[in-house]
Amino acid sequence: MKTEGKHILIKFLKRWRILLSFEILCYAIGASILVYFLSHSLLLSLFSFILMTVVTSLFIKPWKPNLKATSSYIDAQLEVVEYSTGLLLLPWESLSTLAKLQQIKITKQLGPTIKKITPPNHLLRSSIIATSFIIIGYFLNLFNVLDANVPPPSNDIEQLPISFHSDDSTSLNNEPPKIIEQWITINYPKYTNLSSRRSSKMDIKAVEGSKIFWEIQFDSEIKLATMQSMESNYPMALKKSFYTKQKVLSNSGFYNFKFEDLQGSSHSSDLFSIEVVKDANPVIEIKGLKQFTSFDYDDSKIVQFTSHISDDYGIANTHIIATVSKGAGESVKFREEKLYFENQDTSGSKSLTLTKRIDLDEMNLEPGDELYFYVETSDYKSPKPNRSRSDTYFAAIKDTVSYVFGVEGTLGVDRMPDYFRSQRQLIIDTEKLISNRPHLTKKEFNFKSNELGFDQKALRNKYGEFMGEESEIGIDNQEITASESADPLAEYTHDHDGDNDHNLVDKNAPDKDNDSKNPLQEFVHDHEDPEKASLFAESIKTKLLKALNEMWDAELYLRLYEPEKSLPYQYKALKLIQDIKNSARIYVHRIGFDPPPIKKDKRLTGKLDEISNFSKSEDIEQKDLFPFMRQTILRLEELIISESNISDKDIKLFEHAGNELAVKAIEFPGKHLKTLQQLRWITEGKENSKQGFIEVQQGLLRAIPNSKINPIKSKLFTDDINQLLLKELDIHDR
Repeated sequence: MKTEGKHILIKFLKRWRILLSFEILCYAIGASILVYFLSHSLLLSLFSFILMTVVTSLFIKPWKPNLKATSSYIDAQLEVVEYSTGLLLLPWESLSTLAKLQQIKITKQLGPTIKKITPPNHLLRSSIIATSFIIIGYFLNLFNVLDANVPPPSNDIEQLPISFHSDDSTSLNNEPPKIIEQWITINYPKYTNLSSRRSSKMDIKAVEGSKIFWEIQFDSEIKLATMQSMESNYPMALKKSFYTKQKVLSNSGFYNFKFEDLQGSSHSSDLFSIEVVKDANPVIEIKGLKQFTSFDYDDSKIVQFTSHISDDYGIANTHIIATVSKGAGESVKFREEKLYFENQDTSGSKSLTLTKRIDLDEMNLEPGDELYFYVETSDYKSPKPNRSRSDTYFAAIKDTVSYVFGVEGTLGVDRMPDYFRSQRQLIIDTEKLISNRPHLTKKEFNFKSNELGFDQKALRNKYGEFMGEESEIGIDNQEITASESADPLAEYTHDHDGDNDHNLVDKNAPDKDNDSKNPLQEFVHDHEDPEKASLFAESIKTKLLKALNEMWDAELYLRLYEPEKSLPYQYKALKLIQDIKNSARIYVHRIGFDPPPIKKDKRLTGKLDEISNFSKSEDIEQKDLFPFMRQTILRLEELIISESNISDKDIKLFEHAGNELAVKAIEFPGKHLKTLQQLRWITEGKENSKQGFIEVQQGLLRAIPNSKINPIKSKLFTDDINQLLLKELDIHDR
C-alpha cells in the first residue's frame, strides 16, 4: 500500500511518453512516404524519416513529462484525489499520521478512476497530418504533377539508333547507311518557362506550340533524306553533316524517316509517335459566396468572397466583370464596370488566392437595383490566351416602394379594379356577398352589391366589343355634340342657303332613287352595319347576344341591391359563354390503335381456339465502324492456318485496314503505333512470318472497341468454373 500509489503514477507517466513517441513517429512516417513518392529514392526517404524524427522530437519533447508533472495533471483532471497525489511521491516515514491516512485514501481512489483520463497528446492530429502527406504524395505520383513541371535533363546520353528497312525487297545492297547520331531538341513556348530539352529518343511528348528540331547523321553519304508525317513528305536540309528539320507542334500523330542511297534504293524507318499536350484553361473556384444574395435597405450591403485560381503555366490577368442594373420594365439601364482584386500584384504565379470586398453603396446601388458579376482570368498562352470565367453571382437590394392604384374621391365607383373579373368570379363573389349579408350593415351590403354591378357592366362591355357595339362614353359624347350643334332659331328663320328653300321639291316626298332596290344588296357584307361587324359566325353571334341580355338583367338586380335575383341571370350568362368557348374549339382525331370490332356471337363464350399470339421481329442493321480491320483479322486467320502467300487483293485490304488503324493511332499514338508499323511491313512484303501475322491480328483485336452486349436469353448451362476456364483459354490463345 505504501508504494502502490507511486507505481500507478509511474505507469501513467510511461503511457504519456509512449503516446508522445507515437506522435513523433506519425510525423516521420508521413514525411518519409511523401518524399519517397516524389523522389522514388529509399535513401532520401530514410534521411527524411530521421530528420523529421529529430525535428519533431525537439518540439514535442517526449522526455519532458516527469512524476511531478504527472501528479499535477492528475490533480487537475480528477476531483476525487483532492489535489493530494503529491503525497504519493513522499517517503512513508516522513509523513504525519493524517498525511498517511490521506495517502492510503488517495491510493484506493486513484486505481479505478485513473483509467478515465488520457495523458495529454495530439496523436489524432499527427495521424491526420501523416495520412494527408501520404495521400498527397500518392496523387502527385499518380498524375506525375512534378514530372510535368520539372524540365527534363538537357542532354540524354541514352541513344536508341533508328533502324531502317529497304523499301525494295529484291535489293542486293545489304549494307545500307546507318545512323551514328540522332537528336531531338524541344523548345517549349516561352510562356511555359520550361528549359529546352535534348534527347535521342524519337518519340515526342511536348506542349502545344513547341518547336521541334530533328538532327540525324549517317555514317556514309546518301542522296536524299525526308521526313514523312501524316501522308506528307518534308525534305530534310543538310547542315554540317547533319540532316535537319524543324516543325511547330499543333496536333498529335506519327512520323518516320526515309532516305535514298547513292544506288537509288529507298529505305524507311519505323514509326514514331507525336503526342501534343494541350495547355489547360485556368481553373476558378469561388468560396464563401452564395449564388444569390439580397439585402434590406438598412443592412450592411457588402459582398465579400475568396477566389482560388490556378493554371498549369502561370496566370496572366484576373479581374471581375460587374454589371449594375437600374430601373424596371422598359426604363431599365445597365452599367458595366471592371473591378480588380485587393493586393493583386502576383501575376505569373501558378496558383492565386485572392479576396474581394464589394460595397454596394460605393457602387451607387439603390433599392430595387441588382448587381451581376463574375470572375474572368487568362493565362500566358500565345498568340491567343486561354480564358476562363466563373459562374455569375447576383446581389440585389430589396425594393421598398409598392405601387397602389389610386381612386379619385369624386368618383362614385372604383373605375380601376385590381383585376378583371370573369363571369365565374362574379358568381362566386355574389354568393359570398349573400352569405355574409347578416354580418354586414345595410350601407356596406349596398356598396358591395353596387361594386359587383359595376364589374358586371365592365364584363358586358368587354364582350360587347366583339359584337361591334360602341362604348357608352362614345354614344353619350355623340348625343351631346349633336345637341350642342343644333340651331335653336332654325324653326323661325328662312334659310336661303339651304338645300330645299325656294325649291319646288317636297322635302317629305319619297325619293325615287331610294325606292330602287340595289341588285347587289343580298351579296354584300356591309361592315358599316354594327349588327354584322362581328368576328364570329352567325350562330355564335346569337348566343353572345343572349349572354349580353342576361348580363343586363344581372347588372340591373345588382344595382337594385338584390343579388339573389341576379344569380339566375349570371348562371345563364356563364352557360352561354361556355357554349361559345366550346363551339370555337378545334378537335383533332386521336391517332392510335384501332381495335377490330367485337363479334357478339364470340363474346363471353370462353373459346380460345381461333385466337393466336402476335409476334413481330425486325433486324436493325448497324453500320460497322471498322469493316476492313475486321476483314483483315479474318484474312490473317486464314493465312496463319493455310500458310499461303499474300495476294494483291490482300494488299489492298491491308491498306484499307491501315487507314482505319491510322485514325486510331493519331488519337492514341503510343498504343497502336507498333501494330500500324507491322501492318505496313506486311503490305510492303517485308513481313511474311506466322508470328508477325499473329501479332498484327492481336493488335487489331485490341484496337477494335468492344461491342455493346444486348440482353438475350441463354439456353446453355454455364457456371463460374466454366467461365473462368474459357477466359483463361482466350487469354493464352496461341
